[in-house]
Amino acid sequence: MMPLFSPAEVRSAVDLLASRSLIRLITEIDDNGAIPPRRMAGTFPDLSAHQLRRATETACAHALVRTAPGSGLELTDSGAELADLYDAAARWARRHAYPAPVCEFSSRIRYVLDLLAPLLAAKDAGGGLWPSGARPSSTEADLARPRALLNEWLASNPLVARVADPELAA
Repeated sequence: MMPLFSPAEVRSAVDLLASRSLIRLITEIDDNGAIPPRRMAGTFPDLSAHQLRRATETACAHALVRTAPGSGLELTDSGAELADLYDAAARWARRHAYPAPVCEFSSRIRYVLDLLAPLLAAKDAGGGLWPSGARPSSTEADLARPRALLNEWLASNPLVARVADPELAA
């Protein structure tokens, strides 16, 4: 049985996962492999040293990345699953042109996570995908995969919902 999270816990987790710098770090490693420590600043020239340090510390603290000797920062299994969630969310957003027809990848992911937060926080006594008695619209039904991935990821990583870094979300 999947643990139910309070609305505050879901919001906390979504705020953490929707951090632009965390999204950039996870997806960069997923797309291009491990990042050597000396290449971090060059790989993310749009992030300040502080943002990059906080994203890396947060990713390490939540076991999303690890330091691999000789190759640098690489994804853990949990980090790879989060990258899959990010990809599914971005695909949904692109297909529906959200939040705009042309926008940054991390903005698409943040938008979808914000859409999913109230759905996950709802107390669903029936345990189904949607609140009891509700019929999803076609747009909501399309969100089923990202929602399931987020729900599964949170169930596997419950501390993320209970411990967030408010500075990272900024």
